[in-house]
Amino acid sequence: MDEPEGQEIDLSTPLSFRTAFRYPLQHQRARREVLIGAALLFVPVVGWLLNMGHRIEMVHRMHHGLPAWPAWNNWGRLFKNGVLTFLGMVEYHAPASVCFAMAVYLDASWLWGLGAVLWIIATMMVPGYMTHYCKEFDASEIFNPVKATSRVVQGGRAYLHAWSIALSALALSFTGLLAAGVGFTVTSVWFWQVAGFSFATVFTQRFELGEGQGPRAG
Repeated sequence: MDEPEGQEIDLSTPLSFRTAFRYPLQHQRARREVLIGAALLFVPVVGWLLNMGHRIEMVHRMHHGLPAWPAWNNWGRLFKNGVLTFLGMVEYHAPASVCFAMAVYLDASWLWGLGAVLWIIATMMVPGYMTHYCKEFDASEIFNPVKATSRVVQGGRAYLHAWSIALSALALSFTGLLAAGVGFTVTSVWFWQVAGFSFATVFTQRFELGEGQGPRAG
């Protein structure tokens, strides 16, 4: 039987660039699951949704005192969670999308600017529901922008720190294009896991979502 490997970095670990970047690569099983996610990206749409569900599953496991891996299991649940959280993204970005559509229809340049601002705000709000949804898979956590916004505000400087890590990982992920473009599937999965871990760490520690996991002294 393939026993779980020890997890050095989890949601109780003080968040830093080092811990976040190492999280998806900290042992062989973790690296293997990144490669599985990369392979699934060659399946249009479904592969992306499964990867979304996989990130949710990892956080869910850690919330309940389990190692993040193995998380490539219960494929139906992975797909369902990926779809639900994606629908949340659609809801939050809908006002911006309407502005973009109206900008084209009315040829109004100011609507492009308004749409861009609303898109950024929506993107900032999305992590406000992700981590809480991971805890018990309660869909009501997703479709409540007021609650998500409140959590983002309460995240404070730690939340902005998580964004600095996520954006840095995003920039680094483009180095995967140097490997004939195919490497980008691996580095993009790594980036999404780094970003998901960073936001989940902030909100798990801020709202004490983990079972028996207080933040470690760092």
